[in-house]
Amino acid sequence: MRTGVRIGVDVGAARVGLSRSDPAGVLATPVTTLVRSDPDDVDGDDMRALVDAVGEHRALEVVVGLPRSLSGEEGAAAGHARRYATALARAVAPVPVRLVDERLTTVAAHRNLHDSGRPGRRHREVVDQAAAVLILQTALDHERAGGAPPGELVTTRKPRRKGTQG
Repeated sequence: MRTGVRIGVDVGAARVGLSRSDPAGVLATPVTTLVRSDPDDVDGDDMRALVDAVGEHRALEVVVGLPRSLSGEEGAAAGHARRYATALARAVAPVPVRLVDERLTTVAAHRNLHDSGRPGRRHREVVDQAAAVLILQTALDHERAGGAPPGELVTTRKPRRKGTQG
């Protein structure tokens, strides 16, 4: 298994949750929640803070949650996460960015917070961090079990149109 800190990201319309792993890539822990001023702006303060975190922790890679429906289909939220991950990949290159399935992580994060005794009205301030922890921990466990990096590598290249050279 590769060693190095990984950053986990839960992208939402209002907030972005961040987590990080230990250098051995075994355990994910919460870092912070970044507030988004505009969900359509992938170059806002949240992106700059995320880029800073990747540099500060000397991240080996970044793992971004890809929200899918229970059937595996991708909707508007998945498209938004893909656009955010692509912008992030450009901003942190050559650090790789990977998309991993995050079905039900926010639901599980709420359940875990409730089970820990945290009042429901106080979930909002940390649920994105908790979801980012679940996303990253799942990716770490997957890599440890399978020996390969998890998910889908985000490329920053635009696909070539049919019939073009280059």
